[in-house]
Amino acid sequence: MGIFGTKRPVARLAFAAKPISGPYGGCNQWQLQVTNYLRACGYECRYDLRGEVDAIVVTHIGLSGKLAFDLADIREYKKRHPRTLVIHRINDNDQRKGTKEMNPRLAAYDAISDYRVFISDWLRDHHAADWFDPAKPNATILNGAEPSVFHPVGSRTWKPGEKFRFVTHHWSDNWAKGFDVYRQFDELLAAGKYPDLEFWVIGRWPKEIQWKAAKTFGACSGHELADLLRQCHGYLTASRYEPGGMHFIEGMQCGQPVLFHEEGGGIVELAATQGVGFDSTNFETKLAEFLGKYPQFREGILKTPPSGDWMCLQYRRVIQQLLAQKNSEENRKAGIF
Repeated sequence: MGIFGTKRPVARLAFAAKPISGPYGGCNQWQLQVTNYLRACGYECRYDLRGEVDAIVVTHIGLSGKLAFDLADIREYKKRHPRTLVIHRINDNDQRKGTKEMNPRLAAYDAISDYRVFISDWLRDHHAADWFDPAKPNATILNGAEPSVFHPVGSRTWKPGEKFRFVTHHWSDNWAKGFDVYRQFDELLAAGKYPDLEFWVIGRWPKEIQWKAAKTFGACSGHELADLLRQCHGYLTASRYEPGGMHFIEGMQCGQPVLFHEEGGGIVELAATQGVGFDSTNFETKLAEFLGKYPQFREGILKTPPSGDWMCLQYRRVIQQLLAQKNSEENRKAGIF
């Protein structure tokens, strides 16, 4: 018993995706962060549908990722517990991977959802052009990384006369992550065109790529990854059609402005605040612009970086509001005021 009396959860939440330790996709990093935060705020977070829960939170870990419980399980559960809310975090699409199964899967989950959270406005509009009805209750909450790990304290600030170090990192080796541009940049460095630049590549990459100038590191996560990021000056992402992305956000929270592809999808919404976009025709021109504006970007990103704190708070507010509204509606129907 604490100073406020017997401990009881604010609400009981069931998350459809089980957390995975080690380097994995951004969805996993999101879930670890949000569930830790919600537990600290008094919520019970679990990964099954045993017993009664107040809300089910669904997010997707790719077509091959196995959920703790799926659409059929949720439908069956809702028959027995119709009061339970379903909150659908929409974080994927088919375009970025060249698949055809994800959008129909998202639409099927949407049909049983009470509320939707998109991880970017771009993703919401992308699906609204296909299957999503934007009149349905929804919100956009941009991603943020764990602030106790990804922060700029101790990060490097570039000084004239030293080499400027770019970095990128990806768990996936999918070419859509931007490896065509990373290979092009590597070849420019190997040819000696930019002797004052360096490039670090962390994670996984297509087996066809043989790096010539880039310094490479294996896939890592948490403090090990953040320590590497803080040794660099700028972040390079050429990923296309990303729903939201977490990789570049981890870089931004470590103090790095971003050189990003303008076809980056949801990436653009955050990266454009402290960075420069390029397309398939102007990479070197935009690289020069980025380097020229680096001091102002660096100052700006230290003042207003993306925030995992803010992201978690927004999810808590959504969950709290939905549960409180449902309780009020039930009280009105029962004649309780």
